[in-house]
Amino acid sequence: RARMFNCLAKLITVLLTHRPRALFLLTISFVFFASVMFYWRPEKNTEGQIYSLSTQKRCEQFLPFHPGPTAEGPPSSPGDVFFVETSERINPSYLFTCSVESAARTHPGTKVVVLMKGLANGSTSLPNHWGLSLLSCFPNVEIRPLDLPELFSGTPLEMWYSEPEHQKEPYFLPVLSDACRITIMWKYGGIYLDTDFIVLKNLKNLTNALGIQSKDVLNGAFLSFKPKHEFMELCMQDFIDNYNSWIWGHQGPELLTRVFKRWCSISNIQNNMNCKGVSALPHEAFYPIYWENWRKLFEEISSSELHKLLKDTYAVHVWNKLSHGTRLEITSQAMLAQLYSQFCPATYAKMKKDS
Repeated sequence: RARMFNCLAKLITVLLTHRPRALFLLTISFVFFASVMFYWRPEKNTEGQIYSLSTQKRCEQFLPFHPGPTAEGPPSSPGDVFFVETSERINPSYLFTCSVESAARTHPGTKVVVLMKGLANGSTSLPNHWGLSLLSCFPNVEIRPLDLPELFSGTPLEMWYSEPEHQKEPYFLPVLSDACRITIMWKYGGIYLDTDFIVLKNLKNLTNALGIQSKDVLNGAFLSFKPKHEFMELCMQDFIDNYNSWIWGHQGPELLTRVFKRWCSISNIQNNMNCKGVSALPHEAFYPIYWENWRKLFEEISSSELHKLLKDTYAVHVWNKLSHGTRLEITSQAMLAQLYSQFCPATYAKMKKDS
């Protein structure tokens, strides 16, 4: 840069001895010098500026504004909202994306953590997929690798996970998901949600709670607990003591139901009951559509009827295991289409564009 200044000084001296063209050439030289200095000066920030501009342009595809970056902070602090993908999939579906988007919108001051087994540990960039790009535009969403050995370390499930023969069991992925959610709740606390929920309301006022799926059956698709809670500790111990992965739901809804009944010393679960600080919320809170009636999600319903149906609902479970192959007319008045439109508008816009 000093060399450039010397050259400019010599140029000015020469120009002053040739007055007829001096002013014109001096002006041209000054413009050239200023241009070089402008592009040279911010060199150390160029990468960040380019990234910021490209990120803003990318996010404008999905959102009408560009959210700021997620604030740095300690990982997995109590009070986060957690989603978990235990398969190797890194191409989230519309419903997966809607679940996370709806949680991010209803919890703007809360970190929403998406843990995906298919992401490589140590990688600084996400795979190129529209769903991951959309979700990363929300400042409160963090997408991280799911480190299973680290998650189960120091818990009763550590030995279970280290035995490779379990991976040959027919329902291993659902069982692994069951193991992850109770371990996350015990280790970190906060809120756990399955990736087939559409969140309607903020859930932060629900603590040490789970939902009644149907008569006398609890479900762990929604969990909200303080870290190191005894109830979650008992769930982890029951997972080991009564392990049977050959029966669908034995390590999931049936486990939670068994533990809750022992916790309360009861034989039947009553609607909206609370025992020793743990609440079993009524079915309309998270499961307003019974699993047997999942097709109602694809049937048309008026806005007023939908509002009445969901007036006591925090989030709607979509029963993706049953409903995932069903065609949805996204611009219709189907219940599910209306939920997409209202609670995950960015995902909804992408669905409309793709259709």
